[in-house]
Amino acid sequence: MNNTSAVEKKYNKWIVILSVIIPLTVAALFGVNLRKLGFDVQPLTFLPPIYASVNGLTAVILVAALWAIKNKKVALHEKLMKTAILCSVLFLIMYVAYHMTSDSTKYGGEGAIRYVYYFILITHIVLSIVVIPFVLITYVRALAQRFDTHRKIAKITFPIWLYVAVTGVIVYLMISPYYT
Repeated sequence: MNNTSAVEKKYNKWIVILSVIIPLTVAALFGVNLRKLGFDVQPLTFLPPIYASVNGLTAVILVAALWAIKNKKVALHEKLMKTAILCSVLFLIMYVAYHMTSDSTKYGGEGAIRYVYYFILITHIVLSIVVIPFVLITYVRALAQRFDTHRKIAKITFPIWLYVAVTGVIVYLMISPYYT
């Protein structure tokens, strides 16, 4: 028995497309440095603390949205979740813009902290890709007013998204001493 609503069916194709296109586009653009290609652009070196702050703000918004729904403040929850999605999109735009205009920074820590950094970085990257379809599916189920299935997937989406937002800040704090 298929309980997929018309709204969900309408968006399922887009969920798949965006879940594939976003990481592929970010990966492709990450490898493009406009200055090395001869474009006269200034490196956007001011962006990392801004997009790290946006990640931190996303984490705070996610926690506030959880509080809102637990306290039956549905309209507030909806506004907060839309804001969290917007913050994630803004982060992504700034992150790509930075990497398209600036050289990558190498982590300079040594010893055990280096392993900690790379563990956090790798899990952050992997889960930032994994969370995309979860966020989209969770959002579409809310749009479709399928709150039973929305709640079920939100219980998976929330901790992954929160982890990605928090570890984004941690990665920034760990690598920021090595920015040139």
